[in-house]
Amino acid sequence: MNVNIFRTTIEIDEDLIAESPTVIREQISEYERSERRTFDLRVTIPEGVTGEVMTAMTDIPYGETRTYGEIATQLDTSPIAIGQACARNPLPLIVPCHRIVGSNGSLRGYSAANGVATKRQLLDLEARERRTEPIQTRLPTLK
Repeated sequence: MNVNIFRTTIEIDEDLIAESPTVIREQISEYERSERRTFDLRVTIPEGVTGEVMTAMTDIPYGETRTYGEIATQLDTSPIAIGQACARNPLPLIVPCHRIVGSNGSLRGYSAANGVATKRQLLDLEARERRTEPIQTRLPTLK
């Protein structure tokens, strides 16, 4: 399914989310309006490296970032493998691959429409809003 945020489109594989497309869109709209910092969506994380990276991404708190290298060290792999897994993330925004940045803080890429520009908007929103709300520490998953 395609969802709109910041006048751009992000493709999300709704088959990996237990809730309805209406609920998914509603929560993303609330996030965009700064009314939501966490997603109450039950997701299925795929097997393999992409799933391991997605799980690590769900541990990154709202308003914070991690580098490709930090996640690579955590998972005993290479930063390039992390970048490739981020590019394959079937649930961008919900599983926050936008919170992964280069070692110097640079925004290396983003798989959604408008790429880095969208990533910057997401990170800017979270940085502004984080000061007053609790942060998400884990996304609920289905087994």
